[in-house]
Amino acid sequence: MQAGKLRHRITLQHKVNEQDQLTGAVNPEWRDLAMVWADVVPLSAREFIAAQATQGQITTRITIRYRAGLTNDNRIVFRGQIYNIEGVLPDAVSGREYLTLPCSEGVNDG
Repeated sequence: MQAGKLRHRITLQHKVNEQDQLTGAVNPEWRDLAMVWADVVPLSAREFIAAQATQGQITTRITIRYRAGLTNDNRIVFRGQIYNIEGVLPDAVSGREYLTLPCSEGVNDG
């Protein structure tokens, strides 16, 4: 992965459970984990059809530098759009250079 391809700024988020002090109810809340450089590539029509993707399935491929602890329980915000991480795929050579994140668009409240 060439560093020049990582030209988009994305926000990684993780979910935390906050307890309301008045009611005692536990409410899930998304918090920013980190802002990182990424390569954000929408799937082409050919890839979309070949994958037999429907609404809510993988629509975008996001590549970032390797980051430990990232899972499909996290999500991404890019240009105001929320992307759900459907998987975390390490690079084929070392497994620690970059991560490819197949993502679907839409709100993920957990």
